Amino acid sequence: MEKLNLDSIWTKCVAGDRKAQFQLYQQFSSQMFTVCLRYAQHHDEAEDILQMGFIKVFSKCTLFDNKGSLEGWIRRIMVNTAIEIHRRNKKNFFESLAERHEVIPANTNQQDGNLHYQDLMKLVHSLPLGYRTVFNMYAIEGYSHKEIAEMLSISEGNSKSQLSRARQWLKDKLVQLEKQLL
Repeated sequence: MEKLNLDSIWTKCVAGDRKAQFQLYQQFSSQMFTVCLRYAQHHDEAEDILQMGFIKVFSKCTLFDNKGSLEGWIRRIMVNTAIEIHRRNKKNFFESLAERHEVIPANTNQQDGNLHYQDLMKLVHSLPLGYRTVFNMYAIEGYSHKEIAEMLSISEGNSKSQLSRARQWLKDKLVQLEKQLL
């Protein structure tokens, strides 16, 4: 969508135009759903995060100051919404390594013996929730450990530890998958 048209749609969204809000949702929902899936435990939870996130986008639209991209602002709302949901369920947030030992099967339809995007996404999605959240925020969204610590109400050291454990967990699972493919 061209910039001028998006600016026009956003201006109408700020004015409360429901049709423009639907157009904006159509424009960004698939991208933002992908973001939500990275933080959700399952598909339905990702849909809930997406819906709650867009409600926040439209209810707080006057807070967007045009200093960055609209897409980046919406993405940040989606991430914050996911974090908010996980905070409500904090007792399940930082699972220990001992609680997740399942083996992730390699894609059996592969003809070339290589890992594919879907395999890697399965691995990332199978990370324990706390590891996955910190990994996504640091490696994919680009937050610093200080920002992650503030957003998740944890220490900076805890953020670094969770990322280190996530990387080790992923490395171990990749080694398992590699052995399956050989």
